[in-house]
Amino acid sequence: MADIGKYIPLLLKLEGGFVDDPADKGGVTNMGVTLSSWRQMGYDKNGDGDIDAEEIRHLTHEDVAVLLKAHYWDRWHGDDIRDQKLANILVDWLWCSGKWGILIPQRVLHVTPDGIAGTQTLSAVNRAEPISLLISIYNARLAFIQDLIRRDPAGKRFEQGWINRINSLL
Repeated sequence: MADIGKYIPLLLKLEGGFVDDPADKGGVTNMGVTLSSWRQMGYDKNGDGDIDAEEIRHLTHEDVAVLLKAHYWDRWHGDDIRDQKLANILVDWLWCSGKWGILIPQRVLHVTPDGIAGTQTLSAVNRAEPISLLISIYNARLAFIQDLIRRDPAGKRFEQGWINRINSLL
């Protein structure tokens, strides 16, 4: 079975540190955690009643791990995925792209695309031949990136980084 402890170091390596790039639609980000995600999760790290960029600046690896486990890894039932690389690429897509990281893999798996990685989706993941599914998910994710860039050419600036990220998950 997959182990979040094997994915976390990879995620932290892929993400880097604090960034506030005006060209990045994610906005203020640290270790892959955006301010909007942090707010959506309702975490007021310093307890001052205001979830702001300063909190993102001071996130720790432990904060990221807690968020990842509760809202991404567990949403994909990562502990129940038999293949580590499949768990990594699926959870990573959810981390990077929200609901699309479940909906599109569900289409690849030929299960009802409802955005919920339930028993039917998990069974399909575990029944699939791991390498074939990994390649199919990889190709679907590349197509997703190309679609993003077609819809918003400003994303071209990030294309190679996105591709490098996905390549590292193989």
